[in-house]
Amino acid sequence: MLDVIMVVLQVLLAVIGLYQFTLSLAGIIKRKKKVQHAPTKTFAVLVAAHNEETVVGALVENLLKLNYPRDMYDIFVICDNCTDNTAKIVRGYEGVFACERSNQNLRGKGYAIEWMLKELWKQPKSYDAIVMFDADNLADPEFLNEMNNDLCNGARVIQGYLDTKNPHDSWITAAYGVTYWYCNRLWQLSRKNLNMANFLGGTGMCFETALIKDMGWGATSLVEDLEFTARCVSRGINPVFNYDAKVFDEKPLTFKASSRQRLRWMQGHFTVARRYFFPLLWRSIKERNLAKFDMALYTITVYTVFLTFILSGVLWVDWAFFDGPNITTFYQFLPGWVAAATLIASSVTFILALILEGVKSWRIYVSLITFPIYLLSWYPITVYAFFTQNNKTWSHTQHTRVVRLEEVQSEQAS
Repeated sequence: MLDVIMVVLQVLLAVIGLYQFTLSLAGIIKRKKKVQHAPTKTFAVLVAAHNEETVVGALVENLLKLNYPRDMYDIFVICDNCTDNTAKIVRGYEGVFACERSNQNLRGKGYAIEWMLKELWKQPKSYDAIVMFDADNLADPEFLNEMNNDLCNGARVIQGYLDTKNPHDSWITAAYGVTYWYCNRLWQLSRKNLNMANFLGGTGMCFETALIKDMGWGATSLVEDLEFTARCVSRGINPVFNYDAKVFDEKPLTFKASSRQRLRWMQGHFTVARRYFFPLLWRSIKERNLAKFDMALYTITVYTVFLTFILSGVLWVDWAFFDGPNITTFYQFLPGWVAAATLIASSVTFILALILEGVKSWRIYVSLITFPIYLLSWYPITVYAFFTQNNKTWSHTQHTRVVRLEEVQSEQAS
């Protein structure tokens, strides 16, 4: 019975892996032709901030310089349970609104956004769309122009290109950078090219106001971005990816801080998987809808990681303590070169993504030596998240220095 279970699960994981790899190939091609529209959409730009006095000023200055008519967007910084000078700093900028919220019981970005939207609906001024950033972000000057283009083309939910502003700070920030470039090119762009649903990334997001008012926010889990994506796709609304609307996010410098952040993501991911996998899977089968099927698979990515770790652990125990192999595996029925080809293909895709994205820094390519450590660390983090998934405590990632857009652009060009 154990042999049967092992083979069935391994076949299932192999099929999912082959499916994801095949889809990723669609991201190799980048279409250049785009329809440009004159600025017609108005935006409420929301910035979620909790004790962000170090970095919030740089973002506000960045947003004030966007290449978009200044009278067509307003900036609202959500000072959520702040005990520092975040609100004071924001008030120092003319025309920027510091919106202070205090609720120690309902903490986290999802709750802060839900509160801010309710406050926004009370105001006499209305907006065509809502844009969301994190306080440690920087936005490309053309960001709102790109959102305007997509909205004019009929998009209702848009995700910008997530980049990192500090990939050279440490080996862990370099790993984040490699992951971002890979996901942008071989996950997000591939799905856009195939007219499937893209995934929201927590920042650099744009939503049609009418849609938010109709659906309500309602995304208050630890991964509000994934939760709202699942809700949209289940309603037949596919978020779209804008490759040219870049947002630069600051990543943790240490492995410890990174692990804490990723643990929160995985805990929230388990919650979303429980809520949305089976409804999305059923609708995808009933409607023969590939986008919903793909989204259903994405919600259970956390379970595929968990199962891979458990199955690998069982095999290692068998080999180490019982003079294995005593357990039948799927790979015993395949030629030996298949496993080697799978490993090589998995490694090459990351290098391919860096080349396609035009990454020139030799330090990033050298960081691929330690990149497997980052990848492997997802397994114990996911297992720990599985057993602590009911922990809804939101953890704040602290930022210790200021990086401005000019520095990021200069470093990328070198």
